[in-house]
Parts: sequence; structure tokens; C-alpha cells
Amino acid sequence: MDALHPVLQAHTGLLVLLCALIFRVVHRLLCALPAPKLVRQDAFRSWKWRNLSVSIVHSLLTGVWALTCAVIWPETLYKIQTFYTPLSHLLVCVSTGYFIQDASDILMSGYAKGSWEFLLHHALVICCFSYTLYTQQCISGAVMALFVEVNSITLHLRMILKLASAQSSFVYHINKLVNIFTYITFRLGTQFYLTWFLVINFSEIVHAEYLLTGLMMMNVMMLIYFYRLLRADFFQRRKSYVAQNGTFNTKKFLND
Repeated sequence: MDALHPVLQAHTGLLVLLCALIFRVVHRLLCALPAPKLVRQDAFRSWKWRNLSVSIVHSLLTGVWALTCAVIWPETLYKIQTFYTPLSHLLVCVSTGYFIQDASDILMSGYAKGSWEFLLHHALVICCFSYTLYTQQCISGAVMALFVEVNSITLHLRMILKLASAQSSFVYHINKLVNIFTYITFRLGTQFYLTWFLVINFSEIVHAEYLLTGLMMMNVMMLIYFYRLLRADFFQRRKSYVAQNGTFNTKKFLND
């Protein structure tokens, strides 16, 4: 497997673009699958449904992949700066390709203005992941950062259930509890661990200020999202989703 190292390093950019194209093909294939009638009747819901379908595929793939890397190679958890394997390098390439594809999908959808927070998040991830790939520094950190995709599975499922107006279902109520647990464990826990590691080893990591700035920005975003999640699922005010004419503000409703 060590023979793959120079091959992956020499073709990293091409591999990332190939992964982006593959996720675009997945997007096209998922478009052919049936969606609930309620989703098909609204252009925004329809786009969101397709976008989330690809996101779930990415989360299932990379979340399990990242955890597997950590189980097989425990060095991933504490040799964050220097340790990596061809599989972990490939994982970061795959995920970077997905975020490029997803950012492109948002930009081409016509809903970029209302999704600027997602575009900012994707830009931060793409910059940090690209840095690790091209410098071969902190690839294990990027793998650990993908632990958050375990939580993304329940986050995306939550949004899909909302798209189908299934908030009163048993599945939604169970998922929102699991979602809070995975958010705290895999998202906030992972991010804060990586932040702590960078702070403690700041002087030993090349361009640590660059990575730390990106992490801190994502930490702030994740705390804001956590507050919104708690407010929407556990302290929800129905009137906040209702427009003056008495109808639901669809985009506001689905973004919370």
C-alpha cells in the first residue's frame, strides 16, 4: 500500500476533480428516484431534496470511512500532524471533491443567496483540506474532522423528514434525540479536540495560524447551528415560521 503514496501525491488535484464529477453523477442518478408529492410541488423543496440525497451518500461513506481509519490506525488520533495512510489521503480527496460539487450545486441552483452560510462553510473546508493534501501536513486532522459526518447523517435525515412534513412522526422524534447526541459527540467534540491540539502544538505545526483560523471560524458556526437546532427542535415557536398571510415561510422553515 505504501507504493500508492507517490501516486496519490502526484495526482491529488486530478483525483479531487474526479471525485467531484463522480458525486455529480450520483446527483444525476438520485434525481431519477421518486420524491414525495409535497416535495415535487415546490421548486425549493425539490432542489433541497436532491441536494440532501447526495449529502447523505457522502456522509454515510466518509463518516464510516473516517471512523474505520481511526480504528485500524489509532495513530490517527494523536499523530495528527505527521501520520497518514493512502486510504486516509484518498478519503480527504473524496470529501474535498464532494464539497466542490456541493458548492457548485448551490451556486447553480439559484438559491446561493439564501445558502451563503453553507457556501462559507464549504469554502473553509475546501481550503483546509486542500492545504493538508498538498502539504501532507495534518491529513489525520482532516480525517478526524470527517467524524462530524456521523452527525451529518442524522442532520440530513432531519431535513429530509422536514421536507416531507413528517415532523410529528415517531422517526423524527427519535432522530432529533440521536441528532443532539451525535452533534455533541462527533461534531462539537471533534472540533474542540482538534482546536485544543492545534493550540497545544501551535509552535510545532507549519502554518498553524492558517488552520487554527479556519477551525475557529467553523467552531463559531457550529455553536450557532447548535443553538438554532435546539431552538427549532426543542423550543420551537410555530409563529416564527408563519408569514403575514398565514402561510409557512418555506425557506426559513427548512433552514432551521
